[in-house]
Amino acid sequence: MLEALELARAAAAMGEVPVGAIVYETKTGRVLARAANRRECDGDPAAHAELIAIRAAAQTLQDWRLSGCTLVVTLEPCVMCAGAIVNARVDRVVFGAADPKAGAVQSLYRVLSDARLNHRPTVIGGVRAQECGKELRVFFRALRASR
Repeated sequence: MLEALELARAAAAMGEVPVGAIVYETKTGRVLARAANRRECDGDPAAHAELIAIRAAAQTLQDWRLSGCTLVVTLEPCVMCAGAIVNARVDRVVFGAADPKAGAVQSLYRVLSDARLNHRPTVIGGVRAQECGKELRVFFRALRASR
């Protein structure tokens, strides 16, 4: 999570919402991908850190299935990212701050634990939640002050 937080801070420095994500092989710890939000930089509404990291990890493995992988992200995934997590068959998701406005793991929806879906990863939430949340609060406070 510390590395994901560094990615989030780098995103904030570029004017992006500070979210960082890492995908690694659960057994070996080998990092497959690192990413930060890039919606503003790329002009892409789907350029969330999780999606970028999932795509890069799949390229690294040359396989769309990320079985045996863990996704670490500083903010609870949204519906779009939760759908990608399920479709990529990520085994475990570790997230920092809850997202009461868009969270699809525990806050608004429970996509990753929905028994109707064909894949349900293990979820560990609230890891370094205070630090992750602080990055977001500081970013949005500065953004509001600049308007």
